[in-house]
Formats: sequence, C-alpha cells, structure tokens
Amino acid sequence: MSSEWLSVAEIFGEDVFNDAVMQERLPKKVYKKLKQTIEEGKELDLETADVIAHEMKEWAIEKGATHYTHWFQPLTGVTAEKHDSFISAPLPSGKVLMSFSGKELIKGEPDASSFPSGGLRATFEARGYTAWDCTSPAFVRKDAAGAILCIPTAFCSYTGEALDEKTPLLRSMEAINKESIRLLRLFGNTTSKKVTPSVGPEQEYFLVDAKKFLQRKDLIYTGRTLFGAMPPKGQELDDHYFGTIRQRVASYMKDVNEELWKLGVAAKTQHNEVAPAQHELAPIYAEANIAVDHNQIIMKTLKKVACEHGLKCLLHEKPFAGVNGSGKHNNWSITTDDGINMLDPGKTPHENVQFLLVLACILKAVDVHADLLRESAADPGNDHRLGANEAPPAIISIFLGEQLQDVVEQLLSTGEATHSLNGGKLQTGVTTLPDLTKDATDRNRTSPFAFTGNKFEFRMVGSRDSIAGSNVVLNTIVAEAFAEACDVLEKADDFDTAVHSLIKEYLTDHQRIIFNGNGYSDEWVAEAEKRGLPNIKSMVEAIPALTTDKAVELFGKFGVFTKAELESRAEIKYENYAKAINIEAKAMIDIAAKQIIPAVVKYTKELADTVLAVKEAGADASVQAEMLADISGLLTETKAALKKLEAVTEEAAGKEEGKVQSEFYHFSVVPAMEGLRTPVDELEMIVDKEVWPMPSYGDLLFEV
Repeated sequence: MSSEWLSVAEIFGEDVFNDAVMQERLPKKVYKKLKQTIEEGKELDLETADVIAHEMKEWAIEKGATHYTHWFQPLTGVTAEKHDSFISAPLPSGKVLMSFSGKELIKGEPDASSFPSGGLRATFEARGYTAWDCTSPAFVRKDAAGAILCIPTAFCSYTGEALDEKTPLLRSMEAINKESIRLLRLFGNTTSKKVTPSVGPEQEYFLVDAKKFLQRKDLIYTGRTLFGAMPPKGQELDDHYFGTIRQRVASYMKDVNEELWKLGVAAKTQHNEVAPAQHELAPIYAEANIAVDHNQIIMKTLKKVACEHGLKCLLHEKPFAGVNGSGKHNNWSITTDDGINMLDPGKTPHENVQFLLVLACILKAVDVHADLLRESAADPGNDHRLGANEAPPAIISIFLGEQLQDVVEQLLSTGEATHSLNGGKLQTGVTTLPDLTKDATDRNRTSPFAFTGNKFEFRMVGSRDSIAGSNVVLNTIVAEAFAEACDVLEKADDFDTAVHSLIKEYLTDHQRIIFNGNGYSDEWVAEAEKRGLPNIKSMVEAIPALTTDKAVELFGKFGVFTKAELESRAEIKYENYAKAINIEAKAMIDIAAKQIIPAVVKYTKELADTVLAVKEAGADASVQAEMLADISGLLTETKAALKKLEAVTEEAAGKEEGKVQSEFYHFSVVPAMEGLRTPVDELEMIVDKEVWPMPSYGDLLFEV
C-alpha cells in the first residue's frame, strides 16, 4: 500500500462527526438511541440530545472550532448559515464557559423574513426554525473565518411549511421507502427493513483566471458572458476531453480533493470535460439527503479553493456561448439496508420479475409526470443549455439499451420474455491486448434519463442547482407508481399471473417514453410530437407543472408538499427567473453603454484620423475607410439595439409580478438581449484587441 493511499485513508472524514466518532465518544446507551433515531425515525429526548451536543462541541473545539451554525438550504439555490459562538454568559470572575445544549443542537431560530417564501410568510412574520437532520453528519469547516461546526438542518416556517430543499427531500425519501417495502414484501422479502434512494451527482464546472474574471462585469454580475465572439479554436478537435490536466489545474484539483476527503465527501473521479477550461468531479454514491449536502459542499469547495489558486470557478450552466455548457448528471438508484439494488437486472433480466415490475413502474412514473421531471431541472441558465448538441433535449424520454429494449419488446409482442441479450466478448484485433467483456448495453449521452446498468442517470440538472428538487420528484413519482402497483397486486388471487399482466399493461401504456436513438436529432423532435410527449423548452413554460391538479394530488398523497407549498415554489421560481433576466439585461446595458460603445467610438476616431492622414499622404485609404464604414454601421446597430433593450427592460419592470412578468422577460427581454449581443460580437472580431475593453473568449478559455 502506497504512502499516498495511507495519507488519504488517514485524512478521510477527519473533520466529520461520523459514526466512528460517535461510537468512540458517546456513551453506549446514547449512541444506541441516536442510531434508532437515524435508522428508525424514533424521537430523540432532550436529555440524550444534551449528551450528544456536549460531545459534539468538545470534538469541534478540539478541531479548532469557536462557533457553530445550523447549515441549511433555503430556496435560494445556495446554503445559508448564522454563526453562534460556544461562549455562554460571562462568569463573575470575568471568564466564560464554552457550552452547547441539546436544545441548541436540535432547533435553531433564524430570521425567516428575508428568505424566499412565495407568499407563505409575510415580511413582518419573521420567525422560522431550523431542525437538526441527524441522518446527515455534522462537520467542521475551516476557512478564513476559522473553524465552524456545521450542523445540517431542515428549515421550516413558524407554521410548519417547508422553506427549504431538505424537508421535502426527507419526506419523499420516507414515501419511497414505505412503498418500496410494500413491493418487496409482495415478492417474499421479509428481511429488508428500509429502502433508500442512492445518488451520485457528477459536477461539471469551468475554471478561468481570476484577474481576467475581474475584468468582465458580466461574469461578476451574472456568472456568464453576455458578450463574446468565438476564438479561432473551440472544442471542435475534441482534444480537451479527457486530455492531460494542466499543472495549475492539477494543483487545484489536488487541494479540492484533500478538502473534500477531510469532510467525508468521497470525491473519486476528475477529468477535463469537452469544452476548453471545463472540468468534472464525481463522488461515490451516497444516500440521497447526504448526497445533496455533499454536492453543496463540493460546489462551495470548488469556488473556495479556486480563489486560493488565483482562479475563479464558474458553475453557470452556460458561461460561454459556442462551447459546451455544464450540467450535473444525477445518478439515481434505490437500495435496501441489506444491500439489494432494486435496479439491478441481474444476468438474466427476463427472469427477474421483481426488476421488470420496478422498471415498468419507473417507465409509468416518468411518462405520467414528464412535465414535473422537466420542471425539476428548470433554471434560467439551463434554458441556454438544454436542447443544444451538448446536453439532453428538453423532451423527457428513457433510454433502456439493447438488452432491456429486447426484453420489453418480447413482453409487448408475446406477453412473455424468454431470453436476454448477453454482452459477449469485445475483440480488439490486437494479439497483445486482452479480449474484453462487453456490456450488454451501450451508453446514450443524448438521453435525459438513461438506464446505465443498475441505475438511471438523469442528465438534465443544471450545474449550479441543488440536486434536491430532481430527487424529490424522482422519489415521489416512483413511490406513486409502486403504490398503485401494490394496490393491485395485494388484492390479486393469483400473484404470478397478476404481476405479469401488470408489467405488460404498464409497458404497453407507457412505451412511448422509451427512445434509444439520437436525442439531438430534429427527427426525434418530430417523433416525440407524434407520440404526444411534451417539449417544454424554457423554465417559464415548465413552472406551471408544479401547480397542476395532478401534481397537487401526487405530492399531497405522500405528504411531500401541500398545495400552498407548491404554489409558493411556483411563485418563487417565476420571481427568480424575472430577477435573473433583469440583472442580465441591466448588466448588458451597463457594459454596452459604459465600456463597449465608448471604446468603439474612440477607435473609430483613431481610424478616421488614420484615413485622413493616409489620404493626405497621397496613398490609398480604401481599406481603412471600408473598416471605418463597417465599424460605424455596427456601432449604429449596437446603439439601436441598446435603446430597444433599455425600453423593453423598463417595460418589464412595470409588469405584474409572477407569471406575467416572467413571460415578458422570456419572450421580449431575452430576444432584445440577443439583438444587442449580435452586433457587439461582430464588432469584437474587427476592432483592435488592444482597444477592446475586456478579455476575449480566447483569453478566458485557453489562458488558465
């Protein structure tokens, strides 16, 4: 075993109050009660919480912590925290005690008035609560503020509504656990006690030089370039993908890994992605709520460590036009507490009736609720990414692969599957290379929801977004399909006949959702329309899925969202979209008016002076004159487009907030923004680089 591996093994989880630490530090009785709370949901009494809090505090202080925070995920897309020191009231001697009670551990009370609530709370109704999520371990984070004990929590209003990402996720995990156990019992499984969705989110990101970043107001204000002409070379040679990692980036990745390992995040894979300056980090699978927390830690760590290396990490879904954007591939499966993956087809899936029922239920769930799954990946940045030849289309479909597709076709045609395709051997044709075992199924990078051996990969999630929303939808829609299947099968006189009939019924009714071809093609768009599949192209068009009668019934049935909570989330999303586009439009106006147009005007004067000087010298000034005419024409177009954007942005501000305003931003302001960008990007191609007021795409993408 190498010394490097030993060092990783030694540091992994060293800043986490994990199970090993709890076993070591907590009295056996207290540890047992806490484990019952974590595994069985039993209530934790205050006396036990006091003991846990004391030991957690002592451990954190040993790690250098002076403060603690209830670390939560409000509906802002990022995490939030308020730091409190361990200091208690001063003693008569002038000294202080360091204390932390069970009550402080279990419940916090932040000001909820300034967090998005979508009308659930009035501004003057400030009280909100954070509640300890003991299923996700506390950790000590070290940064410029010192060492902080971070306690993962849920966040709800004074009247109990969920104001965060974590609460509905935990509710949805309880729903799929309950319905999965029902299904397993039907197949004679009496040993599994709990079923948990497992998630492995791959995280894509860009790295740019910090000094160049600070010269781009669009990146500072919006996280993406609002202007920018493509350099001579982009990603067309495919030479960046999996290429040798540059030394500066490799040093950055090393530090990212070390920080994540200390925090118990099992960062495993790192590589260059398709676009220049784009990279990816992938962790090992974890339970859904822990995976959500870990992904937030990953995003924060990527940004923090970048600053330490003179870099900036861009998590926007489309920071650069013309090259690939960034997403987050959400790999989802469901696993029992005794290690059974319910999405594992085995070597002969045609004989695995339980798997076939699970698969049929998932097909049904995704077909019935395709609009909700699409909405869960809706984001202003994702509007630039989804549907391009780099990401899944905005149409939801499922890729099964050759092996499962063959089994499904057998069941649909004859009602019985008698064989499964095998992978066989892959012969390379080189005698010195070994023959490889070939998978029974290829991969499909164009599918938004692809089966990849023993899991489904939902590829639509935006790179900045919390993965909580998508997993809430996945957990709940599959729970519903399982529940409906169990309702039928629990009443059946002949279980074997009933389950085979149900599998065929679900496959017949929902086969339209299966598509194994090229999801990027125009032919698929036309085919999907024939099949009646929704093609929801933008966030604004996706949001209404949250408040349909179908969605209200679904989430209400499993206690994941109330109708009021769904309506509030729709309102928040409309508001967020309008604000995001408004900021982008104002940033474009500011940059064009104060930087680009003045720079071009100055350059046209220099060019005009050159034309006159050349003519006075008796030489041909036609080239200079032609350049001056072209630039002047584009400058006129730019000024006209700027005026139009100013007018339409001002008009948007006066629209009724919510759906009406968001639609106006999408259908009127966004096209006006594109109208301004077009002549500016053309100007960048012909104006002297020394005059252009900001770093180019070439500077940003290739000089890292």
